[in-house]
Amino acid sequence: MSAKATTDADIEGMRRAGRLAASVLEMIGEHVKPGVSTDALNDLCHRYIVDEIDCVPAPLNYTTGRGVPPFPRSICTSVNHVVCHGIPSSKKKLRNGDILNIDVTVIKDGYHGDTSKMFMVGKTQAFAERLVRVTQECLYLGIEAIRPGATLGDIGHAIETHAKAHRFSVVEEFGGHGIGKIFHDDPHVMHYGRPGTGSGIEQGMTFTVEPMLNAGRRHIKILPDRWTVVTRDHKLSAQWEHTILVTRNGAEVLTRRAEEAFGQIAGHAADATA
Repeated sequence: MSAKATTDADIEGMRRAGRLAASVLEMIGEHVKPGVSTDALNDLCHRYIVDEIDCVPAPLNYTTGRGVPPFPRSICTSVNHVVCHGIPSSKKKLRNGDILNIDVTVIKDGYHGDTSKMFMVGKTQAFAERLVRVTQECLYLGIEAIRPGATLGDIGHAIETHAKAHRFSVVEEFGGHGIGKIFHDDPHVMHYGRPGTGSGIEQGMTFTVEPMLNAGRRHIKILPDRWTVVTRDHKLSAQWEHTILVTRNGAEVLTRRAEEAFGQIAGHAADATA
């Protein structure tokens, strides 16, 4: 069964968790600079999540089972060719020109808010900036495709079409997911596909859209730590993520940040009518 906000309490719980998750990314931006370690960023986020907004960092000690060790940090930090699930480290210091994804999930009163943002460290090259921009556009186009009666394939098609038009590849092994009182739930939201295929989208569903685009080929590999996912060809990768509530008219972006103006997020992102 797909994750759904079925009551007013569920909707407000998800909205609150989403707003708080967004606030973590708004807080951390000024600290992303050359010379800072990803572990230092993790420490800042952890203290903010626990002490300032009274939440639980969902990634900390999270495990999928199947012999995968618990994730040892409170956020994911994925630099350059790291696709997702990068583990913060005191040895990994940001350098001028890096691109960085910070992925945050908080739990507030049992509800999860999950979001990620790309940061450009110092002065980055034009091709890296283009990858970051197009990936964000893919996220917004995927959101625009969300409405009751559409399908998950419509989301994937919108993302894949835009990515390929810019000669970027879409990672297929990872996708968005249902979210609510459970961190990872149904449905699985692929970022590629054909229109009109896949499960139908219904009012009240809550899930993430989180496209991952590679500058080279789509193929990835998982490092021996069982978490860190990298591009096989070591070319750059980018990801953006929002948590979505399906409304009767479209989609409400629960993790929208203040920097994202009303018209910037495609579709009915500001529609608060569930």
